[in-house]
Amino acid sequence: MKSISASIPKCLPHGALVDTCDNSGAKVLRIFGVKGHKTVKGRMPSARIGDMVKASVVKGRPDMRKTVVLAVIVRQKKEYTRPDGTRVKFEDNSAVVVKDDKGNPKGTILKGPVAKEACERWSGIAKISSMIV
Repeated sequence: MKSISASIPKCLPHGALVDTCDNSGAKVLRIFGVKGHKTVKGRMPSARIGDMVKASVVKGRPDMRKTVVLAVIVRQKKEYTRPDGTRVKFEDNSAVVVKDDKGNPKGTILKGPVAKEACERWSGIAKISSMIV
């Protein structure tokens, strides 16, 4: 897993509801864990673009509901700055459901734009994304 060059704020805490932008069958996810996140006692772990999170499916197909899935955050509303000075923000918070720790997506189609930082870190998502911003 590659590090992210941009300074992206962590803006999706535990309990945040995140839409999915793929056709895996899940519609809305609730974040309850961030993979590889270290923090101090009492602080809520948060996620940002490119982070892999553990989430439970809140809305979606009946066989997907109430299951625990891994997902990668690909869009966030909070503005962030890239090393060249450009500022980027998206309309919504969104994630892609993945099959394994390597970041291979469960769905076959991604709707909407995907952040360049997420594609640099997860090559499986970059392969099927139609629009990289």
